Amino acid sequence: MAKKKKVKKKARRMVTFGVASFLLIILISITLFSVFTEILDKYKEKNELENQLIALEEKEKELENDVKKLEDPEYLARYAREKYFYSKDGELIIRIPEDE
Repeated sequence: MAKKKKVKKKARRMVTFGVASFLLIILISITLFSVFTEILDKYKEKNELENQLIALEEKEKELENDVKKLEDPEYLARYAREKYFYSKDGELIIRIPEDE
């Protein structure tokens, strides 16, 4: 009888250890999956931000180019005439609507 109790205790310990190990493996798997999805989200966010950076750098170049152009008095005068419909003496401004 004493051997039977020892075997039962040993079996109970093994089952308890197995269940605890299984739960630990599940917990670690969930944590790893969570961390992996977070890393994947950060990678996607990084790519989006890099694309935004490229677009902003292109926009910056365009704006710097516009600033250089606006420093030229002839370009500035032509720009003002086109954009704000200023005219020289004797000029007639006719606006043609753009088709969109």
